[in-house]
Amino acid sequence: MKTAFIYSDEFGSYSYGGSYPMRPARLKLTYELIKAYRLLDLPDTQIIEARKASEEEVLLFHTKDYINVLKEANDGVIPENGWQHGLGYGDNPVFTGVYDWSLYSAGASVQAAETVLSGHTDFAFNICGGLHHAMKDKASGFCYLNDAVIAIEYLLERGKRVAYIDIDAHHGDSVQFAFYDTDRVMTISLHENGEYLFPGTGFSHEIGTGKGKGYSVNLPFPPETDDMVFVNGFEEIVPLFIKRFKPDILVTQLGVDTFRTDPITHLNLTTNGFKAMVKRFRSFNLPWVALGGGGYNLSNVARAWTIAWGIMNDAVLTNKMPDSFSETAREFNISERILNDAEDEHAKNKFSDKKELIWKEVSGNIDFLKRTALPLIG
Repeated sequence: MKTAFIYSDEFGSYSYGGSYPMRPARLKLTYELIKAYRLLDLPDTQIIEARKASEEEVLLFHTKDYINVLKEANDGVIPENGWQHGLGYGDNPVFTGVYDWSLYSAGASVQAAETVLSGHTDFAFNICGGLHHAMKDKASGFCYLNDAVIAIEYLLERGKRVAYIDIDAHHGDSVQFAFYDTDRVMTISLHENGEYLFPGTGFSHEIGTGKGKGYSVNLPFPPETDDMVFVNGFEEIVPLFIKRFKPDILVTQLGVDTFRTDPITHLNLTTNGFKAMVKRFRSFNLPWVALGGGGYNLSNVARAWTIAWGIMNDAVLTNKMPDSFSETAREFNISERILNDAEDEHAKNKFSDKKELIWKEVSGNIDFLKRTALPLIG
């Protein structure tokens, strides 16, 4: 397989501010760990220098009024009418370069779509992508431009059927809403139940409308869901719906805020569950655009996305991180020197009373989706 890693040093050169858990510096950390494993020197891999999205590209989804206001915010000052577009409030701070940084994220996702669509590469990874909350006319949930929707719109314009699968702890709300009434895109989101976590959507009954009925698939999980339950749910839903839909191209959002040590979510996954799902994506043998996403523990982000890039390239990685990464790890106060989380064999093979209750809830949603959404897919 030929692969492309879309990257720019600009990715990690911006900051939301000290109090915000979203830190673009995590992208530089990830790049350095991937480089330390020499995963960018493989014979069938290329590094593509990320570019900013054009205005024409961002307008594939976003409104002109919103883009004009976001441009105004680029100097780090909240525009007079910024509040109307979610700028400068909640999880959407206005910082110097906010528009430029967002253009890099969106442009890199379009580049990933371009290179996969052209056949020059089979898989492409934009670790700066996956900003799945940005709405058509406003910022939301740390996200200003929705690179996933923009890249999918690019593919739709070229006649492709796209499956979008999101394994972030937060529901991929804006991607779902963008394609809620079409049968040309299937959105599948596995996430923490919206009763407990932003954005409060993504319930199993949200299955689309009109031509899109059945093509929006949501599998929410209760807090404390672990690898075993999450991956079992994934295996019950994702391969079945992908087989029925028969997409031309796969787009995945690989958020790692599902991990048990993430500071703002309530799930209990590890690199082991994450790895199992990425391997399954790989097994579909579809042209694949992989995007980053959430993840607020820097070590989790770097380790998981290095593992993902290794899987895309069929690379075997040592569990001990390379010595050449030590200086970078110290710079970011990363104490881990092991790539993979330890696997608890006892927990993996045993259902506790609590896990039984969690699985009962999840399996009820699985049955609902198989009965209601699956038969509608043609």
